[in-house]
Amino acid sequence: MSSCLPRDWYARDPLLVARDLLGMHLVRLLDGQVLRGVISETEAYRGEEDLACHARVGRTLRTAVMYGQPGVAYVYFTYGMHWCLNAVCLPPDFPAAVLIRAVEPVDGLAVITARRAGRLRARWTDGPAKLTQAFGVDGQQNGVDLTSQAGGLWIEAGESVPDEQVITGPRVGISNV
Repeated sequence: MSSCLPRDWYARDPLLVARDLLGMHLVRLLDGQVLRGVISETEAYRGEEDLACHARVGRTLRTAVMYGQPGVAYVYFTYGMHWCLNAVCLPPDFPAAVLIRAVEPVDGLAVITARRAGRLRARWTDGPAKLTQAFGVDGQQNGVDLTSQAGGLWIEAGESVPDEQVITGPRVGISNV
């Protein structure tokens, strides 16, 4: 078993954290079963000046977690039906987070299969709402410490992805910024 990424690992610019999360392992303990996926897609959000960031309107009840300790989960509900998982970055009082957009499942496949029944394996966790559905992540995990296994959701060290294998591009689903 790998160790959880430490808090200071997250206390960096979200562009760096987003890049470095690629290849790390998202782990969820769900009903006694360990679910694990290799993080394969991320998206960075940085501060109130970032018009796509939830914190663009300042600190609210919804965004309060983003202003807290780095290395905690910021989980929010979107479109009235989906949960999305982020890792908070930078020191407290500066809102920044990285959306975990996709993972490649490696452990807990029977549970993931049941939770994503009827879908092709390639589509189980290839989007932010799909991965939270597969891993059983919802609003109860908002604020969970990702640097500890105590909350049942954490990120472990994995294998770094070489730069030549990383593809960057514009944010997905955002056209007005």
